[in-house]
Amino acid sequence: MTTVKDPPSDFQLPPHNDAALEMLREAKDYETTVALAAGGAALATGGIVHPLGWLLFGLAYKPLVRVEKLARLEKLTALLLDEFKNEGIQVFPVLQIEDKNPIDLFIKFPRKTHLFISIRSKGDSEIVYNEKREVLQVKRKNKSGLRTWQPCPLVELADYKSWVDKNRNLFGMSSREAQKTPTAKVLVLWPPTVADTHHNDQLYSEIGSIKILALRRKGTAFVIQKEEVTEFIKAWLAQYK
Repeated sequence: MTTVKDPPSDFQLPPHNDAALEMLREAKDYETTVALAAGGAALATGGIVHPLGWLLFGLAYKPLVRVEKLARLEKLTALLLDEFKNEGIQVFPVLQIEDKNPIDLFIKFPRKTHLFISIRSKGDSEIVYNEKREVLQVKRKNKSGLRTWQPCPLVELADYKSWVDKNRNLFGMSSREAQKTPTAKVLVLWPPTVADTHHNDQLYSEIGSIKILALRRKGTAFVIQKEEVTEFIKAWLAQYK
């Protein structure tokens, strides 16, 4: 049996939990101030330079979505820490990946389970899974037709898992821990975006007592609404206690 070794005594994890939450708040406040002061012009150029590391939490995202994204991450990170701190949760927000959207949240319950969370919104629309093409599609309110969601969040979530496996040393994980720990990949739809309620029954799975849309594209990813996050994590975590 492979033994999971503890990291060296001088090992330091990337910003997480309270430290990361404070960085998110500072980055959000800074981006908001710049946007208000300059009418968004400074953000649009992408030319902000600042010595503080926390600003990278903002620059990881495209200019037009920075403030909203950081506000959502701040809210969700604070909620998760409040709900699960006694469970030993480690929340790593905004992990930048080369040429890809950042990992919004990588969550560790050490030696129990890992979760990858992508927070996405497509405005006032419904999200539909096309089983034949294995793609997510966006159905806008009061508009006809469906538009394919690119880049596909399901593929992104699979890529995030692969990235963490390859970069496990950043988190003090052995190869076995990174690859064998039970993992949930989760797409969180933020209001007003919602999932279409008319998917086929075989696309749903039961986690504990809740029924969840589980889409199998490069592995399984769960699709939930913002208000279902804590309920889902509680049900998922209960399987590994």
